[in-house]
This record gives sequence, C-alpha cells and structure tokens, in this order.
Amino acid sequence: MFGGQTILPAIKTMKDFEVIMNSSHEYFVVLDLHLSKLASVKKRAREENKKPILHADLIQGLKSDKAAAEFLCQVIRPAGLISTRGDMLRIAKKNGILAIQRVFLLDTLALETSYHLAETVKPDVIELLPGILPDYIGRVHRKTGIPVIAGGLIETMEDAKQAIKAGAQAVTASHQELWL
Repeated sequence: MFGGQTILPAIKTMKDFEVIMNSSHEYFVVLDLHLSKLASVKKRAREENKKPILHADLIQGLKSDKAAAEFLCQVIRPAGLISTRGDMLRIAKKNGILAIQRVFLLDTLALETSYHLAETVKPDVIELLPGILPDYIGRVHRKTGIPVIAGGLIETMEDAKQAIKAGAQAVTASHQELWL
C-alpha cells in the first residue's frame, strides 16, 4: 500500500520535514502545518520524490470544509488526506487522492459512528488512534473490510511491531527514533 513502507513518519515541524527530505522514506504524514507553508512543502517533496499525506483537519488557517478539500486535492495534490470529516474524504476519493479516515477509539459510540462514516464514505484506509490497541486493529479491519494503519502513542519499535503483527498496514509515528 505504501510501497512496503511500514513506518510513516508524522512530522510536526519544518525541522522534521528536513529530516524526512534527507531520509529514505517515500511517504510521510504532515500533522501540523501553516497554510503559508503548503506550496513550499509541495514543491520540495516533489523535487525529492516524496509523497506527503496531509492531515487536512490540522492545517492552520484552512477550514476543514468542501472548499478546503477541493483546494487541497486540485492545487496541492498530496498522496493522501487524513480527516475525520466525511466531505473531506469523499472529495479526496473523487479526486483520486488516498482518503484516510481518522478514527479515535474513545468509546463504543465513537466507534459505531466511525463505522457508519466508513460505510457511507468507503475511505481507502482507516487510521486508528491510539495505535497501541492491537485487538481493535483486526476488529475494525474485519468489520469494515478497509485496510488499517495505526497511530497515536506509538513510542517504541515494539509498539510498531505489535500494531503490524495485529494487521496494520503501517503505523504513523512522530518519534524520530522510529524513522531511522
């Protein structure tokens, strides 16, 4: 799914971005970015043959609505968009951008709501948070039939391995130690 890459570095700063630009990782997740930086990140990532996945809900200065989704998909054209919002995911799919539904495992109601959204939107991937609950990785994949990645609270290589062993296609990780 991600060219065999099982660790998806999740960057929070431009310093993190520079680390990824000088790494062997092809795919990476942009968690926190100011709108003014999008064009330069897009340009540099393309120059380095990197594939950014943008967390659309966390781009500073950009509202998570249909207009934002169209802008991201048609102008920025990342490899993927992560969102909890159905419209963002639908528009990503319509534009041939990998649609990743972020699901927070808070309680049964939140999980059932997420299942309903997955059923109606049919995202390409579901990202489960926290990713240190391996039992849920298999459950969500079986219930939805959608590939799962795990993120949140993945702090060690052992955490990452457990998530992969439980069925995650990859893990998102903001700890640089896991990027190496």
